[in-house]
Amino acid sequence: MPPAELIVRHLGLVDYLPTLEAMRRLTVERDERTPDEIWLLQHPRVFTQGQAGKAEHLLAPGDIPVIQVERGGQVTYHGPGQLVAYLMLDLRRLGLGVRDLVTAMEQSLVDVMATYGVEAAPKADAPGVYVEGDKIASLGLRVSRGCSFHGLALNVDMDMSPFWRINPCGYAGLKMVQLKDLIETPPQFDEVAQRLEQALRRRLGYTQ
Repeated sequence: MPPAELIVRHLGLVDYLPTLEAMRRLTVERDERTPDEIWLLQHPRVFTQGQAGKAEHLLAPGDIPVIQVERGGQVTYHGPGQLVAYLMLDLRRLGLGVRDLVTAMEQSLVDVMATYGVEAAPKADAPGVYVEGDKIASLGLRVSRGCSFHGLALNVDMDMSPFWRINPCGYAGLKMVQLKDLIETPPQFDEVAQRLEQALRRRLGYTQ
């Protein structure tokens, strides 16, 4: 049984580095009694490069900062209008393996897309969620002492052009798409965040 308490914080637009440090600090300092947390937020423009990231996938970063981080995966882009969810979860307490968590995250995103009438799906060989082969959401996790941090990024309503400056997630020519371009009525960011929170709660076994 999952613990009774899950803290979900809707943080708005926050700088990347202070958020990263706060996420790391929570992960290092937590113990078996620490509640799990999910942070839902947006970042100013930034490229992040995963621990195995290769420099050749940064084509022309230009004026956008590049930050090396300890999550899995290659380079990705964060910017205003992209919904980021960081999941600080005690996987041992939840009885989840890393693959279970990845599946729960991907299925939560599929669930959210379905509420907008968009058919999305994960790929077995490439983490993330796709719509007709184009990527709409990226995943990148780190697990330390049985606890997860980092998370996922869903393109909602944003400037997509910075993705042209990289090989997204290490795939040359991968087309990135956003929810706004797949539905008739522009999505309300806060509503998407609420729907993602509900989907994650459900997929992770939190019912309250």
